[in-house]
Amino acid sequence: MRVLVTGAAGFMGSHLVDSLVGSGHEVFGVDDMSGGFWRNINPKSNFTQLDLRDQARADSFISNTKPELLFHLAADATEGRSQFTPVNCVQRNLMAYLNVLVPCIREGLKKVVLVSSMSVYGDQRPPFSEEMPRSPVDVYGVSKASMEHITEILSAVHSFNYTIIRPHNVYGERQNIADPYRNVVGIFINALLNDRHFFIYGDGAQKRAFTNIADFTPYLLRAGFDPMTDREIINVGPREEVTINHLAEMVLKVFFPQGVRVELIPVHLPDRPREVKEAFCTTHKAERLLGYRTTVDLETGLHRMAGWARELGPQQPRYLVDGLELVTDQVPLVWRNAANKPALVGQAL
Repeated sequence: MRVLVTGAAGFMGSHLVDSLVGSGHEVFGVDDMSGGFWRNINPKSNFTQLDLRDQARADSFISNTKPELLFHLAADATEGRSQFTPVNCVQRNLMAYLNVLVPCIREGLKKVVLVSSMSVYGDQRPPFSEEMPRSPVDVYGVSKASMEHITEILSAVHSFNYTIIRPHNVYGERQNIADPYRNVVGIFINALLNDRHFFIYGDGAQKRAFTNIADFTPYLLRAGFDPMTDREIINVGPREEVTINHLAEMVLKVFFPQGVRVELIPVHLPDRPREVKEAFCTTHKAERLLGYRTTVDLETGLHRMAGWARELGPQQPRYLVDGLELVTDQVPLVWRNAANKPALVGQAL
């Protein structure tokens, strides 16, 4: 099939492109390179650097490629930052998605696989199941919930299929560990690579479930081709949740099996606004429709990612303090300090 992957140079997108190419599909990838890397691009794919906020360019690109299947992974997935960059969040999520989805429908799209987010569940009582209503509590979650709902509406009107995937915190090789706003595993690891302590917001009792990339990509791929997943919303990830404090202990043990140095002990900061305390999902639907099962436990996955990150080397965090749209005393301390201390590394989920 002619397949388009947005966010193709990013973490999840590049792994998916590799699998699609390996399966013999004609793969087109786009990425604006704001969070992707040239090293991630599969040379056997057809890659174009493209900012999907540019409606005219996106429309022209789709008119030329005419994809039958769309995997949409491009996103500004900085959930915690979205309260301070709401315009950027909506433009890079909802509007960028519509700029690619609408011309795809016009050119005969058969199916879209939309990678959404657990943020659409908000602060309902976990474990979250797909039958729960969308109830986001932050700007990012609202943008993702809107993308889902619009997909359902347009599908009903224009007769294309869709599968909506809601991943659990995915981590692993190729993750952007220079991003200081998201991906807590990467943030912790990069701080230690830079020989600095990392930060934990609040008391660290927040609970999350973490998915290794090896336990995500195969099921994302299957969602594109298995008709059993048509017009379904599916959580993908493990049921086993851990606290952020326990995650921190596990990461430190990977780096310092004999004991951590005092100066590298994590530092706690005040809670971030609108942060959900507990977020993890049921797995029943993924098991039934996708055959999901966890094959990489968190400890093994952390060792694998740490090994890859050591080879990559420490990365300079890419703070966007100057790009915040709302700069108030609610901006997390680390983000504010970064303006004056650009070498400062770290922050938590």
